[in-house]
Amino acid sequence: MSPQELVEQALSVSTADDCVVIVRDTTSANLRWANNTLTTNGQMSGRTATVVSFAASGDGTAAASTSGSATTADEIAAIVGAADAAARAGGPAEDANPLVRDRVSPDWDEAPVPTDITVYDEVAPALGEAFGRAGASGRLLYGFVDHAVTTTYLGSSTGLRLRHVQPTGHFACTAKDAALTTSAWLGAATRDFDDIDPLALDDELAQRLEWARRRVDLPAGRYDTILPPTALADLMVDTYWYAGARNAWEGQSVYSRRPTGTRIGERMTAPGVHLTSDPSLPDVGCTPFAVVGASDSTQSVFDNGLPLARTDWIRDGELTSLVQTRHTATMTGQPATPYVDNLVLEVDGGGGTVDDLVAGTERGLLVTSLWYIRLVDPQSLLLTGLTRDGVYLVENGEITGAVNNFRWNESPVDLLNRFTHASATTRSFSREWGADYFPRTATPALRIPDFNMSSVSQAT
Repeated sequence: MSPQELVEQALSVSTADDCVVIVRDTTSANLRWANNTLTTNGQMSGRTATVVSFAASGDGTAAASTSGSATTADEIAAIVGAADAAARAGGPAEDANPLVRDRVSPDWDEAPVPTDITVYDEVAPALGEAFGRAGASGRLLYGFVDHAVTTTYLGSSTGLRLRHVQPTGHFACTAKDAALTTSAWLGAATRDFDDIDPLALDDELAQRLEWARRRVDLPAGRYDTILPPTALADLMVDTYWYAGARNAWEGQSVYSRRPTGTRIGERMTAPGVHLTSDPSLPDVGCTPFAVVGASDSTQSVFDNGLPLARTDWIRDGELTSLVQTRHTATMTGQPATPYVDNLVLEVDGGGGTVDDLVAGTERGLLVTSLWYIRLVDPQSLLLTGLTRDGVYLVENGEITGAVNNFRWNESPVDLLNRFTHASATTRSFSREWGADYFPRTATPALRIPDFNMSSVSQAT
């Protein structure tokens, strides 16, 4: 059955009062390599369905969802039956709202868009050349590329028939010296691999390994630190994920005005800082309507199909919005601003590149990669994590060597108040979150005058 037929079949067999059906058709292709040799390649496809059923319950409406693989009428009917039964057994949903009605995508009838291994027709030969260059220079390359295209179909008993095609790709590579004592990592996000140049990325990895020929051991402390767009993306994703309006309203986050309320309207960062999500942006475009399989503190199944638009979370340093459903918006008295699957940080006056920030630094660190990031204190959004695969010493505007790794403790909200310089905003790829959870970010590099390296780490 086609995805559209699965949607219509689910709606026709549901015995619930209302029903929302989400069908995702995904194909993906990947390459992996180690020791300068391509090791595996693969191509996969799959189709999943989520059914959200709604049933009258007391004075309200119960909602329940069930998911599974679905390609046949029997498989989708089993998912519907489970969701319908769970909804009838459930109590009234706190986030109940009228379902979104009568929205139809003009391309609803079109087939899913696939990808395949030919997406690497230009990348694969360049990778082979990079392997040869690395081997001749005593370097070892390890990494992978992945490309997936997901076509989402959302239909409902209230007249929704929405479709969206989402391409997602990334490149990640680690280079090591022949003795396996030094490593460097690079990652990049893409929609179609037309903008990925493995040879240029290999040149940068080779440069980092060359910097590491000189090793300098430094103690813990506060250092003038440059975070490139990739490392900053790691921190901005957490800044966004913890920006739920309900948690803020209940006094549980850095965005709370205690004892009850949010800091919307207050200055949160330095002036000139803008944190935005926008489904229509060309490089990081994402689904322009809400797709929610299960309700939580930031998303509601009742909002499925709600149109998404540009949302300014922070505008000129002021907190202007938090992630919230129509239900939580009634708590805060603010407009509903649902979760959007991309994030852009821009700084007024930001310009140039990481190299320009390095050139302007008398003595400091260039931290190319963060890892194992965890929340320490939600009230201040204090995070902790490790540096990995490349921390470099900057002296008189030049990289002069590599230093040991650190454990760090910082709040990204504080960093957005304390930075002294910003580069231009570019497409970025979060090493911690980008491959599996949040691949669509654009961020600048920032220079932080007193980044807290709390202890020396033995991580490599």
